[in-house]
Amino acid sequence: YAKASDFRFLHPLSFFIPFKVASIRNIMAAVPRGLISRINQFLSIRSTPPSFSESLPHSSFFLLRRFSAEAGLVDDGGSDIIGAPTRIIEAKTGEMSPRSKRTGIIAVKCGMTALWDKWGARVPISILWVDDNIVSQVKTVEKEGIFALQIGCGQKKAKHLTKPEVGHYRAQGVPLKRKLREFPVTEDALLPVGTSLGARHFVPGQYVDVTGITRGKGFQGAMKRHGFKGGPASHGASKSHRSPGSTGQRDNMGKVVKGRKMAGRMGGEQRTVKNVWVYKIDPARNLIWVRGQVPGAEGNFVFLRDSWYKKPDISKLPFPTYLAPEDEDPSELEPLVADLGEVDPFMLAE
Repeated sequence: YAKASDFRFLHPLSFFIPFKVASIRNIMAAVPRGLISRINQFLSIRSTPPSFSESLPHSSFFLLRRFSAEAGLVDDGGSDIIGAPTRIIEAKTGEMSPRSKRTGIIAVKCGMTALWDKWGARVPISILWVDDNIVSQVKTVEKEGIFALQIGCGQKKAKHLTKPEVGHYRAQGVPLKRKLREFPVTEDALLPVGTSLGARHFVPGQYVDVTGITRGKGFQGAMKRHGFKGGPASHGASKSHRSPGSTGQRDNMGKVVKGRKMAGRMGGEQRTVKNVWVYKIDPARNLIWVRGQVPGAEGNFVFLRDSWYKKPDISKLPFPTYLAPEDEDPSELEPLVADLGEVDPFMLAE
């Protein structure tokens, strides 16, 4: 068993080795005196070789990152590994692989309408507006432990933001945004801060997953909230037409189990509608027309990303995003409509 006095002579990284202790109180008393002082002495040596961080265990490396950042040994704009080169991210087109994962975008739900395609079929449409999306932060494995892009949408005044939010935007050098969302990506799909994302990030005919906050319905009964059948409408039923019925047993359980579906507050929750078909894209107005409904009311934010189950054709997707040419005028671009094929769905097959 280790004694409390033994902790004063431990190597700064030797506490990762499992050991037994006699008392938790001895550890709490020994750590402030010995362990922290030894770590500070260790971090005062700035000439740490690059191979030292690479040879550490996974948990040891991230703890060393935290102490190094507090000691001022890590540059905020570079890599967290001392002596490692800084990652350079460029906005350029590349080739998408089956394992690549692109970023998503933030859109505003404008409402619903209906269109008639070239065959005369009525298509219910939700119109989504991509409002000035840009990359506001890049997260890498070396610094945050994950490859991700933080996307900002819309505009907002500084007086309507908190000081930490304003400081975050100014530190990244981007305009003040109304909404932020982080999307995990693969390493080959990283984009530099300030890259603009528009409606042409997606292509007509592909499928996307749309996430949003559903409309709040208030307190609702079990029939509306969970789709219960309810009681009989007549033939002896008295004041139990919309009752949920029994909620438990007699002796076997003797209680109402947790999670039982009952009446309660409905809506106002995050939900994802999967496999939503992109019918049309209007690059001049940055509008995306998708088939069917998406969660949320008019004016709410929704988050779009490539469908997980119905994978798009990677040869048709712009990767990592659509980068517009310098001489392109968005106001002169024509809407893009999905290919409906050459077979009339109303004609009987021979």
